[in-house]
Amino acid sequence: MSERQGAAEKEAMNLAGKRVLVTGGMGFIGSNLAHACLGLGAQVTVYDCLDPRSGGNLRNIEDIRSRIRVVYHDILSFDEVSQEVVDQDIVFNCAASTSHPFSMKEPWIDMDVNSRGAINLLEALRRFNVKARLIHLGTSTQLGPLKYRPADEEHPEFPPDIYSANKTVSEKYVLIYARAYGLRATVIRLSNVFGPRASIHSPEFTFNNYFIGLALQDKDITVYGDGKQLRNVLYVDDAVEALILAAKDDGIVGETLFAVGDEHYSVAHIAETTARVIGRGRARFVPWPAERKAIDTGDAVLSNKKIKARLGWAPRTGLEEGLRRAKAYFEPCLADYLR
Repeated sequence: MSERQGAAEKEAMNLAGKRVLVTGGMGFIGSNLAHACLGLGAQVTVYDCLDPRSGGNLRNIEDIRSRIRVVYHDILSFDEVSQEVVDQDIVFNCAASTSHPFSMKEPWIDMDVNSRGAINLLEALRRFNVKARLIHLGTSTQLGPLKYRPADEEHPEFPPDIYSANKTVSEKYVLIYARAYGLRATVIRLSNVFGPRASIHSPEFTFNNYFIGLALQDKDITVYGDGKQLRNVLYVDDAVEALILAAKDDGIVGETLFAVGDEHYSVAHIAETTARVIGRGRARFVPWPAERKAIDTGDAVLSNKKIKARLGWAPRTGLEEGLRRAKAYFEPCLADYLR
């Protein structure tokens, strides 16, 4: 990177003096965002109710707790959300119920958090701070089984589960508010983000982070079927960089972009690589449980061409390097992430 490129990149990420609200800020991506924004000079408020079904963890902000403002509340409280959006410059909406299987068991809870929660935030911004920049997190599973590949932002959406359906609905709400009310909102869709501060204790959350948790305990990693289905994975620092670059660019207001990795790996390869890099176990292949097979999307081959062209963003961290960094983070504090 040249000196000029380095200076331009640094300015693109500069948040000095900005007031930043991160909903779901004690969760995986939200807490990593809070750390990054603080390091870039922002005044950070974290908003989270620590719902155990959504992966929040106090350990995630322990080292920055004294330097940020923390609000323990639910995104379903319109009054509380409204109070917190006032005077914010940037809002990252990371609040979500994130489990695909749980959404099939408790669709009303998922609908409340992922759809009504999004409406609460959007209405609060419309009424009390329409000038704020909003970055809303979407997911690649909104697409469902692919009709063509690599899939891009124009791919039709046929979500395979309630969580993905509600993420689709909340994305449409965001885009409606951007068009109808001039909200400065953008949707960034992510796919299988992994790394430090993730929920690694349960298969209810992202599969590759659960693989990390098993490997850290030297346990075998269970793979359903032959594991040949392709997945895109993204290291969390790269995801955070994409989100911050998006927040700094008004040229993508009202749009949706995929922030995904360059490479696509089979689930079997991800499991075997995780076991080799992190632990002493192995990948173990078992038959598909019926309830899991019913919501599997098959191959997920995704394009990041648009975000590269519009924001100049590209992932920097490969799978093995990301796994090594995750191992280094979790090993000293593993007990805090296995409960």
